[in-house]
Amino acid sequence: MSTHHDHSHHNHDHGHGHHHVIPEQFNKAFLISILANFILTAVQISSAYIAHSTSLLADGAHNLGDVLVLILAWMASLMLKKRSSSNYSYGFKKMTIWASLINALILVFACALIVEQAISHLLSPHTVLSTYVMIIALLGILVNGGTALLFTKGQDDLNIKSAFLHLAYDALISLGVFIAGAIIYFTHWYWVDPIVGLTIGIFIMWGSIKLLKQSVNLAMDGVPHNVNLEEVQHYLLELPGVTEVHDLHIWSLSTRENALTAHLIMPKEPCTDEMRKKINHNLKEQFNIHHATIQVEQGAGELDCEHHNC
Repeated sequence: MSTHHDHSHHNHDHGHGHHHVIPEQFNKAFLISILANFILTAVQISSAYIAHSTSLLADGAHNLGDVLVLILAWMASLMLKKRSSSNYSYGFKKMTIWASLINALILVFACALIVEQAISHLLSPHTVLSTYVMIIALLGILVNGGTALLFTKGQDDLNIKSAFLHLAYDALISLGVFIAGAIIYFTHWYWVDPIVGLTIGIFIMWGSIKLLKQSVNLAMDGVPHNVNLEEVQHYLLELPGVTEVHDLHIWSLSTRENALTAHLIMPKEPCTDEMRKKINHNLKEQFNIHHATIQVEQGAGELDCEHHNC
């Protein structure tokens, strides 16, 4: 019985820019988004009092949540760069998963607040300075829409995706507030504002719950949503000389890197270095698995496994 680790993947990884795209490209994106949204939040909240608009106030409060979320996501992304230590042998990559989980929770909480606001407005409609609301909402669309575009390239990373979703959803909220303001301006139907808010709140809630499910799955070391365990098992079983595969585990090290451990029963022929390199290469290219540890056994696998607490 022998244990094989993939040492080659470290150098191989750095050759593929898309796995380490965060530091340079997204540092600037996070910085611009945080500053722009912080200024927008201040403008929206102060304007909400002038315009007597609770929908604008809710939009501002949601934007404030976004500023916190973006700071959190940025910190987690920077953690991907931190070297591993004797205490944290995998480094701090898992922080990206926790950040996306907290982000998803904040989104769900923000949605609940939007829905609650909308219902109270529906029950007691009030006068709104619609022109003012429309101008500030337009500013919200431009700032949120513009900063969301900075994150369109990192959609394979759940942490970047959650930052993108926050900004894109905020642009939608501002669009809803703008439309409501326009309708109120022409018709004085004040109940339109909460109806639009309620619709947007429900729409965002649907997307947020999906993100929350994925984040919880990764935090619980579940098989990542973009990896099919059955297909990986089938691939390993088809390898020459392999008669059985057991103790197959696949989990996420971060929102962009996956790991695998497996025991291969190979009674007749040994697993050569060449074969091991090929396995690691194929697992990465075909199944998005970056860290593979393969343990090869000759057949009396059950006893070996008990002794080694697998």
